[in-house]
Amino acid sequence: MLEIAIQKPLQGSQGAMVLRVDVRIEQGSFVVIMGESGSGKTTLLRVLAGLEKAKGEIRVAGHLWNNLAPQKREIGFVFQDYALFENMSVEQNLLFAREDKALAQKLLSLTELTGLATRNVKNLSGGQKQRVSLCRAMMNRPKLLLMDEPLSALDEKMRTTLQEEIAKLHRAFGTTTLMVSHDAEVSYALADRILVLEQGKIVKDGTKDEVLEKEQKIAYRLK
Repeated sequence: MLEIAIQKPLQGSQGAMVLRVDVRIEQGSFVVIMGESGSGKTTLLRVLAGLEKAKGEIRVAGHLWNNLAPQKREIGFVFQDYALFENMSVEQNLLFAREDKALAQKLLSLTELTGLATRNVKNLSGGQKQRVSLCRAMMNRPKLLLMDEPLSALDEKMRTTLQEEIAKLHRAFGTTTLMVSHDAEVSYALADRILVLEQGKIVKDGTKDEVLEKEQKIAYRLK
């Protein structure tokens, strides 16, 4: 169980606001966070990761995370801009996160990257880099996987491929996953639950069918 009860003053798209989130998320859930730019989505991920401070509490399986350093939080973070070491090969990027060659090989196999293991990441396509980033995030078998718009920079075909890889790894590792997305189609495909933030507050919380009405699930996008 992930329990979040935090408050943090922010400058949002409409000026000063308070990010105020009070929610409980079941272990193994896949939750998509939607909302307009400046509504607090990325800040919420960064607070969970320990990269920003906030008042309140974060508990994972009953353990208080507030004062834990980011490297002790058992998280994986997938950034929109990949954040890979471009002087290293694909496999070296994974092993930098954790020296576990068997796990690295398993992850590369699951994402069909085995043939690229020795290739320098700077020579990969955007979709391949994001798959490497996803594998690296899973190297520590995180309790919590955080993803900030991981598919937004990819073309439609690669988005579909990576979407399938994300779902596969989520099932294989049973990780609790929180993903920020503007894309209603991706959200509908992946989410067990969707949270919509508006000016720092949750204004919608429910299943994908409850939040994204059936007739709008493809066309509806939050900009």
